[in-house]
Amino acid sequence: MLRIFNIENGTLREKVVEGPDLKAAITAASWVDAYESSEEESNLLEDLLRTELPESEDVEEIESSARYFVDSAGIHVHTLFLSQSEGRQTTVSVACILQPQRLITIRETELADFRLLRMRARRGQVEAHSPRELLVTLFEQKVENTADQLEYIHHKLEDIGHLVLEEKDSDLEEAISQLAEQEDSNGKIRLCLMDTQRSVSYLMRHLRDQPGLQETCREIKRDLDTLMAHTMFLFDKINFLMDSTQGFISIRQSQIIKIFSIAAVVFLPPTMIASIYGMNFEFMPELDWLLGYPWALGLMLLSGIAPYWYFKRKGWL
Repeated sequence: MLRIFNIENGTLREKVVEGPDLKAAITAASWVDAYESSEEESNLLEDLLRTELPESEDVEEIESSARYFVDSAGIHVHTLFLSQSEGRQTTVSVACILQPQRLITIRETELADFRLLRMRARRGQVEAHSPRELLVTLFEQKVENTADQLEYIHHKLEDIGHLVLEEKDSDLEEAISQLAEQEDSNGKIRLCLMDTQRSVSYLMRHLRDQPGLQETCREIKRDLDTLMAHTMFLFDKINFLMDSTQGFISIRQSQIIKIFSIAAVVFLPPTMIASIYGMNFEFMPELDWLLGYPWALGLMLLSGIAPYWYFKRKGWL
């Protein structure tokens, strides 16, 4: 699918084009967003770029030379975006090709950043005067969405903290599962932020003739530095809650073991007395007592109550 956008009077507008007019629309477009494009659409783009489109394997490369370069097609920036899959955060690489007259983005996954930017464009809320400014706006949208995701993780950690530290008889194993999920999401966000820092720094080298966009990129980098620090804070909070949860699990296990240990000590003296009177010796004076049986029962009861009372007095129960 190819989505076509034009810049009209400083505002980004989406243009719905199909059929034979598609090639002319692509040529005149300010932004071409290729999402799971068909073979025919890919061929149109390749004719326009006069080069082959990057393959998925090429877009996923992590070397700087493979993610940021300039060729005859334009300035290439392959950058990571956040995507949610089955409730978990994942990172998806998007190939951005910046030309003097247009911006081309190539992706294989539906992304919230692009969806939101498209909705804003329909409402006339995206201001842009050139493809370069449009790419910078895309990075701004990306940083805003990333900040929202970090805020969501922070709220989730507050709920987990309440569950672990304040609620009695809480499901600590479920808390560990939630913490592991938030730690993974926070790691993916940090990876995305680091990649965005590199992308913006590379883009700034090609915006030296536009001080306004350079200043916007500096603001983006300052926001990125702040968000990077916030991810470290969240990592510390996750580690604290993980340690606390494991500590509470150990305390619960220790309490169970303590109950069994005390029960063993309480029943040990009665067991010993019962064992003594269960011996088959011929001469045992208690065997001839009229009250021998009640005596043995009372002695066993007393020997069991005594250690229980002692442990209770010491506060071990």
